[in-house]
Amino acid sequence: MQNAEALRIIRALADGVDPETGEVFEGESPFQNPQILRALFAAACELESRVKAESRSRWLPENAGSAWSQQEDEELSRELQGGAGIPDLARKRQRTQGSISARPERLGKIPFRGK
Repeated sequence: MQNAEALRIIRALADGVDPETGEVFEGESPFQNPQILRALFAAACELESRVKAESRSRWLPENAGSAWSQQEDEELSRELQGGAGIPDLARKRQRTQGSISARPERLGKIPFRGK
C-alpha cells in the first residue's frame, strides 16, 4: 500500500468515517473515542510528512542532499572560476541550483552573507 492511500484511510478514520463506505461511525465505535482519534490524527500528521517527502524527492536531482567529495569541490571551484553558469553546473552534477550557489560560501571561497 502506498503512503498516500494509507493517509487517505487514516484521515477518514480520524474523521469518524468508514473509508470504504463513507458512512459515519456510531457513537460507541472505537473511532469515536477521543484517545483513538488523537492517535489517528498524530499518525496522519506523521504520514503526511512522509508523503510530502516522497513527492519532493521525485523532482529533486539524483545527488541532492548527498555529501560532496573533495574532488567534486575542487572541480566545482575551477568551473565557477572559469565562468560556468549555476544552472549548467546543477544539471551536470545532478544537484540543486541552491546547493551549487551555496557551496563556494561553505568552502570559504566567498564571504559569508548571513545576517
